[in-house]
Amino acid sequence: MREEKKMINHHYQHHHHMRIATKPQQQSHCDQNLMVRYFSFGSILMLLFLTASLLLLPLVLPPLPPPPLLLLLVPVGIMAGLMFLALFPSHITNIVVSTSI
Repeated sequence: MREEKKMINHHYQHHHHMRIATKPQQQSHCDQNLMVRYFSFGSILMLLFLTASLLLLPLVLPPLPPPPLLLLLVPVGIMAGLMFLALFPSHITNIVVSTSI
């Protein structure tokens, strides 16, 4: 167990040191490669299509009538539920919190 922590800590320090040692130009190039690896060509095309449709459809479509008042209260209800869940105390007593890496 102790040896695992040493290995993880050594790996983290080595990775962190390598990150600091890279030049900004190399880092931006790495960020671009990461984006290309993360998104496939099809997903990039889909994101571009959705962006274009969000920009162009409001200009082409006629204006819509306002929604009913009850529908406008749905986001307010969701926010109230989230606030309730965030602020309501939980009754779980055996939670262990660790800040070590």
